Amino acid sequence: MRVWTDYSLQWETGSADLMNQSDCELMVVFVDAKGEHHATGMVHPKLEEALRNLNDRGTFRGQAGEVAVVPTLGLQREQYILFVGWEKANPAVTNMRATAGSIGGKFHEMNIQSAIIIVPKLSANAQLASAFTEGLILSFYRRFSYASYERAFTILAKLTFIVPTEEAISNWNTGVEHGLSISNGVCYARELTNVPSNRLTPVRLAHEAERLSEQYGFKCTIYDEKLAKQHQMGGLLAVGQGSANYPRMIVLSYQGAPSSDEILGIVGKGVTFDTGGISLKKAAGMEEMISDMGGAAAVFGTMKAVGELQPQLNIVMVVPAAENMPSGSAYKPGDVITTYSGQTVEVLNTDAEGRIVLADGLTTALKHGATKLIDVATLTGAVMHALGDVTTGAFTNEDAFLQKLIHASEQAGEYVWQLPLYPEYDRLIKSDVADVKNHGGTWAGAIAGALFIRHFAEQKPWIHLDIGGTAWMWESRGFEGKGGTGVMVRTLMTFIENESQSTA
Repeated sequence: MRVWTDYSLQWETGSADLMNQSDCELMVVFVDAKGEHHATGMVHPKLEEALRNLNDRGTFRGQAGEVAVVPTLGLQREQYILFVGWEKANPAVTNMRATAGSIGGKFHEMNIQSAIIIVPKLSANAQLASAFTEGLILSFYRRFSYASYERAFTILAKLTFIVPTEEAISNWNTGVEHGLSISNGVCYARELTNVPSNRLTPVRLAHEAERLSEQYGFKCTIYDEKLAKQHQMGGLLAVGQGSANYPRMIVLSYQGAPSSDEILGIVGKGVTFDTGGISLKKAAGMEEMISDMGGAAAVFGTMKAVGELQPQLNIVMVVPAAENMPSGSAYKPGDVITTYSGQTVEVLNTDAEGRIVLADGLTTALKHGATKLIDVATLTGAVMHALGDVTTGAFTNEDAFLQKLIHASEQAGEYVWQLPLYPEYDRLIKSDVADVKNHGGTWAGAIAGALFIRHFAEQKPWIHLDIGGTAWMWESRGFEGKGGTGVMVRTLMTFIENESQSTA
């Protein structure tokens, strides 16, 4: 498997005097709907006239995220000016992230290698710098090509920020560093999601955990098929028994608050390919099932960011990794499985395998000391019928816990919406021959899946994030390209940082 390499952005931050030393190809100037900008004295009068003409013609109105490229024709040091629409009255983090994505997209389109950015005065703080960096770096990501020919594209190598004050310089630098850590975590999650399943098996995913452990000093525990059998991880073993690629239970532990007994468990579904097993999926679109480990990718990306940012919180990451394949040894509808918790599961549909491996994943997290649980999974297609490919579905047994995570998602610019777990739905997973069944029938599929997982949380505060609609994109949207999205890395990391600050 190709090893992911972080984006290494060379940047400098300074006052307007730094412009005299810059040899960048392009200058970015933020413009509001009135045609006003903060680059006073930095834009040649004839280029300002060009901006007014664009505004008068309606070609560029300074709307948020709108961009216009103007060649300087030798009037100043840079070859181009990129005018960028900006809501001066609303310099929100989400707007900054999206605007940076538009800028990054234009950089990529123009093969820009160096740029200078005039930061608006109201926006020169660490939080907005982080959001800007995230949007920029995430817009650069492109899925790796395995073609025999080399597809070359330019990645921005040098960036110069012009900010208004000395204090702003320090804050901006702090924010850029933070944004790089977050965006590299997201890009790492995207990369893992996009790797073909013949190149990313459960064993190779375990090797990735070992690599993160070596890089950041995490404690790493890998349960191979023999150890899983010794520990009676019946759910993981059942799902993986039809494949020639053996399953793994992967655990990474980070101790950021040694004096605390609280441990956040983040559990990611790691089905590296899902055929549906004996309950075989349709062939059309099955190639997307390389993304069925999108939950695992999300928690891997989160742990990468944790390693970089070192929050004051204890975290245990668990990934039950398996391939769900049809074969003579595969598990079957009608089977009754004994999970790691000792509870039994009646199998009605082998394509509802994610909840079965997550059952053992949650139990593993609890046995490693987790006091709160968040699981992330491409669990159902049903969640797409409710929320499409824009919003992640969320379920919980403790509303206050989920509200903290939803607040974090709003800060991170990701959409999360709570769905219900009313008692009347409990019948969906009731079995006549086991503690629970793994399929609830035609209706309320996302709810049935969440109810099943809740059964294994053992009354601990728990959140389930169903990313079945948001982990993969068929078409580019904003700074999200085709393929894996790395969804929930930003939300989880923001939640972790908020919790870290509240307990510090």
